[in-house]
Amino acid sequence: MQLNKTAASTHGLAPAAVALALILLSPGAGAQTKPEDVQPSETKPAVQPSPETVQTFFLTNASEQNDLNDIQNDLRNALPGANIFIDQAQDAITVRGTAEDLEAAQKLVADLDQPRKLYRLTYTITDIDGGKRGAPQKFTMLVVSGEKSLFKQRSRVPIVTGTIDGQTESTQVQYQDIGLNINAQVNGSPDALNLHTKIEQSSLAEEKPVTSAQDPVVRQTVFDESSKLAQSKPMVLGSLDLPGTTRSQEIEVVAELVR
Repeated sequence: MQLNKTAASTHGLAPAAVALALILLSPGAGAQTKPEDVQPSETKPAVQPSPETVQTFFLTNASEQNDLNDIQNDLRNALPGANIFIDQAQDAITVRGTAEDLEAAQKLVADLDQPRKLYRLTYTITDIDGGKRGAPQKFTMLVVSGEKSLFKQRSRVPIVTGTIDGQTESTQVQYQDIGLNINAQVNGSPDALNLHTKIEQSSLAEEKPVTSAQDPVVRQTVFDESSKLAQSKPMVLGSLDLPGTTRSQEIEVVAELVR
């Protein structure tokens, strides 16, 4: 009779209401997922670092300590994770790093290990006396970028330095170089050269010192200047006043790229 009462109570309800009643009475309704039914997430393997290898690069153009140091510093700046060592005896650089580091190091060394540029410097020295310009003198020298070059035009002059027991036959003589020295060093690119020039010029004066008629008087003038110049463009560096005279000398230079 209870069953008939339940059936009678649902009689006349709309189909949607009957469906809702059946869902609420379903034993599986509202059941929660058991913990053992949850599948564990898949663990991804850790990324292994690339293995390191060692390679030595033998340089052909960088043979000085400064050259090796410069290339080593550039490599360290570009490859902070690599270990870089230099061997000056073999003109070599050893790099320890990943395959990517070694590939980048090889390209960088090839770019940096280039022959140094060679310049032809032509100095023109012109005498000026009372505003009148004399015939210019030209001096040409080859300078490798980053290295010092020296031009000499000198005469060896004997100078008596003393006597023994006042006897002239026992005089002591030393020789001194008299003339022109030009020291030059070039750095930078062909369009923006840094030139350091030092010119020393010495000569014998006509007058004699009061202390000894045998000892000559040597006059010396030094010009020391750093300047910037462009390739193939002449530039006046300055002038020298020659002591004991009314003359001066104007100094001009031009740099030309040879290779």
